Amino acid sequence: MNRFKEGELVFCFNGAGKVEKLDEKGVPIPTDMKLVDFVVEEGARTLLIEVKDPSNRNAPDKEREKYARKISTNELISNELVPKARGAYTFLHLMERDSKRFLYVVVFGLDRFPNEKALLIGFKERLLQRIRHEGKEPWKRQYIYDCIVVDLNDWNKHFPEYPVFREVI
Repeated sequence: MNRFKEGELVFCFNGAGKVEKLDEKGVPIPTDMKLVDFVVEEGARTLLIEVKDPSNRNAPDKEREKYARKISTNELISNELVPKARGAYTFLHLMERDSKRFLYVVVFGLDRFPNEKALLIGFKERLLQRIRHEGKEPWKRQYIYDCIVVDLNDWNKHFPEYPVFREVI
C-alpha cells in the first residue's frame, strides 16, 4: 500500500511510478528552498502536490478565518504556493528529474468552510499567472505547464486512481 500522510489527510498513490514526500520533517533541504508536499511521477507527467488543510480539526476558528482571507487575496499564492512550485521545480531540475511535464496540484481541505467552492473561484488563474510572471518580465521557460486547484471531493474526481480521505482518530 502506497499511503502518504499530510496532517489528517491520507493519500493512496497505488499504481504511481514514483512517489516522494519532499518536505519530510527531519530530512535536510537546501537553505531557503521551499518544497511541495508530494512529487508523483507518472508516465508522461510529474505531479507537484501541495496540501493546505485549514479544516484540520486542530486548527482554531481564528486560523480558519485568516486562511479564508489568504485564499481570497494573493497572499497565499505569492508567499507560499508559487515559492513552493519554483523550489520543487528547481530541486527536481538540479537532481535531473525534470524530463517530464510538471502539473502543479493544490489540494485544499475546506470541508469546514461554508461556501468552500466560492473561495476558489478564479484561484487557479491567479496562481498560474503568478507562477509564469513573478518579476518584471514573464519567465522565458514555463516550468509548470498547468495547475489544478481542488478541494477533497474534486481531488477524488480528478484523480480517482489516488483516493484521499481524512483520517479519523
